[in-house]
Amino acid sequence: MTKAVPLTQSPDDSAKPRATSGAAARRLRITMVGAFGFGPLMTMRARALPLARLLVERGHAVSIVMPPLHTPEAGGKRWTEDGVEMIYSPVPARLSMPNLLVASLRLYRVARATRPDIVHVFKPIGLAGIVASLFRFAHWDRRGIPVVVDEDDWDGIGGFHDPTRKGWLGRLLCWQLIRCLREASAVTVASRALQTIAWSLRSQAHTVHYLPNGAREWPSADGAAVRERYGLGSAPVVLLYTRFFEFDVRRAAEAFGLIRAAVPDARLLIVGRASIPAHQAEFDARIAALGLGDAVVQTGWLEEAELPAFFHAANVALYPMNDTLINRTKCPVKLVDLVSTGVPVVAEAVGEVAEYIRHGSTGMLVPTGDTSALAEAAVLLLRDPALSGRISRQGAQDTRARYGWQARAAELEKIYLALVDRAPASAERPHTL
Repeated sequence: MTKAVPLTQSPDDSAKPRATSGAAARRLRITMVGAFGFGPLMTMRARALPLARLLVERGHAVSIVMPPLHTPEAGGKRWTEDGVEMIYSPVPARLSMPNLLVASLRLYRVARATRPDIVHVFKPIGLAGIVASLFRFAHWDRRGIPVVVDEDDWDGIGGFHDPTRKGWLGRLLCWQLIRCLREASAVTVASRALQTIAWSLRSQAHTVHYLPNGAREWPSADGAAVRERYGLGSAPVVLLYTRFFEFDVRRAAEAFGLIRAAVPDARLLIVGRASIPAHQAEFDARIAALGLGDAVVQTGWLEEAELPAFFHAANVALYPMNDTLINRTKCPVKLVDLVSTGVPVVAEAVGEVAEYIRHGSTGMLVPTGDTSALAEAAVLLLRDPALSGRISRQGAQDTRARYGWQARAAELEKIYLALVDRAPASAERPHTL
């Protein structure tokens, strides 16, 4: 249950963090800063929040401060969730450059008022990047607070904010990202490819920490209601959980066409919707051209609590990935969600995908761009329930064992404590500026 309190309220020093048997002897005040709020993008809820919850369980006080850029009406909201203090800093409805600078200073002020021992900035671009720089470099802030920055996608040249596509804004964001990655006290990254990029930017490799996304705890669910709702009956169901961003949408349609040719009663269940409308239109047109419209069900985006039932309604999931720098640097949360809930996955082996899936044991890997191989592996799983069941069980067990958030939180705690121990002594920190 969450509890709303006014944004102007100071942190309650009398409220002690919950201590567990795994709690650290020394308790830190940790402030995590996001580049955006909890929706619709996944970074803060799927990456920062699981770590924050477990750090609270280990005895630390954790605040997550975010600018709700996609829902500016939520600015000023403050609540607690599983012991984590959540703060939405006010943001303007109109995102002009002067307004964004003002919003950055507000975000910095709110984060600073939490009196952190350490600051962890997730996706250090835009407002969050400015906050990282203010904590790290502002001459008037001499409290010696270590600043860690986290990158879970590549936002630099060749990535999401490549200047060739984003112009002057892309150049600014790339400059900001590189500066933060170079100058932060430490860097956490979600993929091996990002680790290599960060190594190339920093003089000390040991300050770059590989911190892949962990498996979330999902409630048990039954896919029967989903099958009944969408008229799927007992048909073999192929799941595509996607934004249609990571792959050529025509290939996805053609892969299902090949599956349908081999398994005539197969149905395609799509959870999600294209982030770029043109991709959705292209996919729909290709499905229609292949005569597959009646075999495809599209749900659009769902509430997080609904997802497990849709996962369990599927017999197999496809995870196509083009071989691009963006995909190589990703640590795909959707893939982790699928494998950890026991969905047998056929995935194209790009970047971190090959870290999470062990071919033939916890999933099936095929070469990227090989649409026929993608379809053939899916058909194999649909026709061999014993193999599919084994991969389902082993995938869930392996992902939870190797990528549990508990181990990630313990590792992050050690990073924080080491940085705080090396930080210069600081004066008592005020509640407000």
